[in-house]
Amino acid sequence: MKKIRRLLFLQDVLILACTSFGGPQVHLAMFIDRFVKKRNYLTEAELLELQALCGFLPGPTSTQTITALGYKIGGPNLAYLTLLVWITPAVTIMTVAAFGMTYLRNREIIRFIQPIGVAFIIHAGFVLGNKVIKNASGVILMVVASGFAFYFQSPWVCPISLIIGGTFTAFNYKDYPHQTKHKMVIPWANFNLFWLFLLFLAGLGHFTDYEPIRLFENFYRNGSLVFGGGQVLAPILYTEFVEFKELVRADDFLTGMALSQALPGPVFALTSYLGTLVMKDGTWWEQLLGSAVGAAGIFLPGTFLIFFVYRIWGQLKQYRGIRASLDGINAASIGLTLAAAITFIVPMVKQVDVVGLVTVIGTLLILQFTKVPSFLIFLGGLILGFIF
Repeated sequence: MKKIRRLLFLQDVLILACTSFGGPQVHLAMFIDRFVKKRNYLTEAELLELQALCGFLPGPTSTQTITALGYKIGGPNLAYLTLLVWITPAVTIMTVAAFGMTYLRNREIIRFIQPIGVAFIIHAGFVLGNKVIKNASGVILMVVASGFAFYFQSPWVCPISLIIGGTFTAFNYKDYPHQTKHKMVIPWANFNLFWLFLLFLAGLGHFTDYEPIRLFENFYRNGSLVFGGGQVLAPILYTEFVEFKELVRADDFLTGMALSQALPGPVFALTSYLGTLVMKDGTWWEQLLGSAVGAAGIFLPGTFLIFFVYRIWGQLKQYRGIRASLDGINAASIGLTLAAAITFIVPMVKQVDVVGLVTVIGTLLILQFTKVPSFLIFLGGLILGFIF
């Protein structure tokens, strides 16, 4: 039975990897539908806890959440399989896209994808807000976090917002019942693996000219330090790969960034695309090596961290303040989601992008009043791009 359950879980992960568009908050809404309501792998509260926990960590939040769920169901082996199944579709498509850049230079093909993605973010924020925001304090935290993230667009905005939100509601700890406290036992192995590997790669990258190793060090470093998802990672990589090191052309990078946001699964798969392009002067297998290095480098640090944190999470929850802090963390997280949507909408308004705004509104209406699968909505956007 356990084997069948784990195979079924991996099947669910693959389905989501091929149909989950729109980033962490949209992914979370789809995780709730499939993992909680359909399969009952865990409760909705447990999944929201897991997402809030991963939001504190650097790296791809959705990937860490689904990997931790694999760990919960079947231990480390299933967690690693979950990670592979989850990232493979997006990584494969981004790698093929890098090989076929000649055919992707017309970015008009994906002109409807970003507005559709914005609508998914807004809808997910609304749905999740109804679930996690319980009172006026939650609304205030959401609005403050949204404004803070919109006006101060920095990689540190995400963890700072979550810490402030969690600290604010932690003072409501008296609303939560006591639990019997046990001495904490902290397994440091995965945390030590995380930072020792970072130091090792930093040293190795300094003393070698071998491009795949230097790429691996670059992506592992970014995966270790970037908070806030692909929207934060992309401008950092643009500065490094396009403006500073001049390894990738600006139009190639922007095309890949737009495509990564149009695909299901993790937006961080952009690194496979960049790894392939950086190795474009090598043989085809060297380009594939660049793709593999890009994926491994960006996803490994977050995996090491979630293995460490998830093992002590059950012990941390014995403290009422920790449990109370989750309300503020979730409210701030919804605010960050709204800030991401506003960041995309403001340029549309300034440029009087009627097509983009109409696409956002139309997609919202479809999401609110129909049950059309998300992949069909995005497929429709791509078809419209080809037509127009």
